[in-house]
Amino acid sequence: MKLYDLRVTVERIEGRSVCGLEVGDYFELTESSRVRIPAGRHFCLYALQSVLPLLPAKQRQLPSNDWLEQESLVCCPDPEERVVMRIERTGERVLRTEDLT
Repeated sequence: MKLYDLRVTVERIEGRSVCGLEVGDYFELTESSRVRIPAGRHFCLYALQSVLPLLPAKQRQLPSNDWLEQESLVCCPDPEERVVMRIERTGERVLRTEDLT
């Protein structure tokens, strides 16, 4: 099975960042389920929860006309902050289905 590794990066902040995120902050999803945040950094729980439901689909190759294949921006649900994040595929990895649950 092939899955993409992903990076979710704060692309812009259209409001005020109360949670402390800054443009360029990111986390990575690798090896199917490993979330990595750079040492000494954080990622807001509410921004994270807004993007999590999309990640399993973005890990897979989707039909070219699927909206999620064409769209990569996600917004934090806090209307005061308006944190906009970009989901990017950073690499492809082959995993054995029998190694996963």
